[in-house]
Amino acid sequence: MVRGKTQMKRIENPVHRQVTFCKRRAGFLKKAKELSVLCDAEIGVVIFSAHGKLYDLATKGTMQGLVDKYLNSTRGADPQIKQQQATEKQVQDTKMEIDVLKNEIDILQKSLRYMSGGGTGKMTMDELHMLEKNLEVWIDHIRSVKMDTMFQEIQLLKNKEETLRAANHYLNDKMISQYGFTNMDAPVTNNIAYPLTMQNEIYQF
Repeated sequence: MVRGKTQMKRIENPVHRQVTFCKRRAGFLKKAKELSVLCDAEIGVVIFSAHGKLYDLATKGTMQGLVDKYLNSTRGADPQIKQQQATEKQVQDTKMEIDVLKNEIDILQKSLRYMSGGGTGKMTMDELHMLEKNLEVWIDHIRSVKMDTMFQEIQLLKNKEETLRAANHYLNDKMISQYGFTNMDAPVTNNIAYPLTMQNEIYQF
């Protein structure tokens, strides 16, 4: 007798529906066990009948163990959980950074007391290395600030020189127009107020 293809729709007859459920359920659980044995897979099956009766199968361990494993493996896909994990990691990183800064501050304070003669104990080799490194950084910073200050002073002197040259040139022109001679040609005994004369100076920086 040729068996016809079963139409995939709800079986209306309750007796036929219950019989089909029992047969298919048993076959489905059997296939799950075979798959677990053949492929060494962990399989969990949960079935609720139309009347609410529970049928479950855990091929390895317990169903609760499989559920916990499932939750752990899918927890990272939840956006809220991912956000919470990112926040927790950020808090941990911030705490670590604060601890490192506190440690550096303690070492610096100890170094300052040690250099000023107020230290009561000896510094370790690591603390001395850190003190040496900090001193080198401070010296480089001081030298950089010193050079910047020197360049600023040099620039101010150059600006002042240009201003004095311009004033001297203006006064020379004025004396030529009023008296017919420059300040270089004027007699020493003359009572005229001579303009500013720039001396030839060589600035070495």
